[in-house]
Amino acid sequence: MIHGLFETHINVSNAEVSAEFYEKVLGLQRLFHDPERRAYFYWVGKPGEAMLGIRENYPSANVQRQHFAFRTEVDELKQAAAWLEQRGIESRNFFGGDSCTLYVFSFMPAVSIYFKDPDGHSLELLAMLPEKPKPELGIITWEEWERLKKGYLKGEIK
Repeated sequence: MIHGLFETHINVSNAEVSAEFYEKVLGLQRLFHDPERRAYFYWVGKPGEAMLGIRENYPSANVQRQHFAFRTEVDELKQAAAWLEQRGIESRNFFGGDSCTLYVFSFMPAVSIYFKDPDGHSLELLAMLPEKPKPELGIITWEEWERLKKGYLKGEIK
């Protein structure tokens, strides 16, 4: 019955500032602007696949920090830190350190990079890796994942 996550909505402190960030900085395609509700809606990926809604001070003026991840491809993730930096966005890894050291969530497996929007919402660019999950490895550096992957492929590691 459930085939994916279609929409996410977040509360923002200033709809226009956030709209500029999501449209001009991240490049999301605007679907609709509802000035009466001070809300904007964006397609994430291809139109009709997924939607992000932002709404100013709803349900209250207190903005609770949220987290969500945008799906990307592995080759694109390799360029993500530079792409974010070109847009004036500081990126970090899962543990809050330098984005030069990215981590793999081996239970999925996926690799990602983190950054924030103007309200401090935690955003993530996440790429699923083509290998089988290895949850016993925990969260390891991408470099370590690649090294171990080569060992598995050569039959050195079971």
